[in-house]
Amino acid sequence: MAVTIRPLDDARAQAWDAFVLAHPDGTFFHRAAWAGVIEAAFGHRTFYVQAERDGDIVGILPLARVKTLLFGDTLISVPFCVYGGPLAADKETAAALSAHAAGLLEKTGASAIEFRHRESVESDWLERPDLYVTFRKQIEAGNDKNMKSIPRKQRAMVRKGIQNNLTSVANGDTGLLHGIYAESVRNLGTPVFSPRYFAILADVFRGDCDVVTIMDGDDAIASVMNFYFRDEVLPYYGGGTSRARHRAANDFMYWEVMRRAADRGCRLFDFGRSKIGTGSHDFKKNWGFAPENLCYRYKLAPGASIPDRNPMNPKYRLFIAGWKHLPLSVANAIGPSIVRGLG
Repeated sequence: MAVTIRPLDDARAQAWDAFVLAHPDGTFFHRAAWAGVIEAAFGHRTFYVQAERDGDIVGILPLARVKTLLFGDTLISVPFCVYGGPLAADKETAAALSAHAAGLLEKTGASAIEFRHRESVESDWLERPDLYVTFRKQIEAGNDKNMKSIPRKQRAMVRKGIQNNLTSVANGDTGLLHGIYAESVRNLGTPVFSPRYFAILADVFRGDCDVVTIMDGDDAIASVMNFYFRDEVLPYYGGGTSRARHRAANDFMYWEVMRRAADRGCRLFDFGRSKIGTGSHDFKKNWGFAPENLCYRYKLAPGASIPDRNPMNPKYRLFIAGWKHLPLSVANAIGPSIVRGLG
C-alpha cells in the first residue's frame, strides 16, 4: 500500500515512541516529546511527521525550523540534539520522508535541511562526516570491571576525586546544575541556555532524566544532566567550576554517572558529540572511548552552502575570545537569546 505522511498529534505520540524504541537506529533524540520541548523552550516551529501504511507507523521524521538573524534559516533533525534524521522501516518510506522534507525546504524558503545521522546513510544528499564524532562504549554490571576499563591516567584522576572525599547526589535540581553549567560554558566562550530549558527537560523526561552533582563538602562544584534510553546513559549537559579541576571533580563526576547507570541496568555509556580538535574530544578519548564519525547530511536550496555554526569556524574566533571575559551575569542575561539560533 502507498505511504501516507501525517503530522504528529498527541494521540499518536505513544505509537511514535514505540516505533522509535523498536527501530535499531532509534535514539533518545527521536522521541516525540522533543517537539514540545523545542517549541516551548526556543519558540521554533516544528514539523514532526509520521509515515503510515495501512494505519501502522512505518517511519518518522522529527524536524524543526531554526531561523534567526544571526545564524540563518535551517530545517534540522533534530536541533539541540546530537542525533536525528528520519527513521524508516523500508527504502520506500525513507524516500517518502526525505521527499517530504525537500518539499518543506521549498515551501518554507529555508536555506538548508540538516539530518543528524549517527552512521552513514545511502543517499544523494551532501554528507559531512568530518566535523563531529561521538563516543560510545559498553559498560559492565560490575563496578570493578568498569573502573579497570578506564585508562590508567584517568583512573588515577577518579581515585584522586575519591581521595578528596568528593561525593555525588542524583536528583532533579536543574537550578544548581544551571549555575555551574553557565560558569563552565562562559569560560569556554559559549552562550548558555536558559534555566527554563533545563527545567522543561527535567519535567518532560521525568523518569528518563536526572542530574548528578558532585559535592566538595557542602559545595557543589560539578554537575551534569543525564538522559536514559533503552539500556543507555547519555551525560548531556555538564560542567564544573574553576575549583572542580583542582579537585579532580570532572573525572569523578563521569565515574559516578557510569557507576550509578550500571547499577540501574545501563550497559552502554554514550559520552556524546564532540568537535574534532577540541578539549572535550581529547578528554573523552583519554577515557578509553574510540571516536566514531557522525555522518550529517544536507540538502541545500539553490545558492546555499552547508551551515557552519560550530565554534571552530574562524569567523567566530573574536566573538568567543570576547565572550570568555564577560561578567557571568551579563553572559547569563544575553546568552539564551543567542544560543537559540545555534540549534
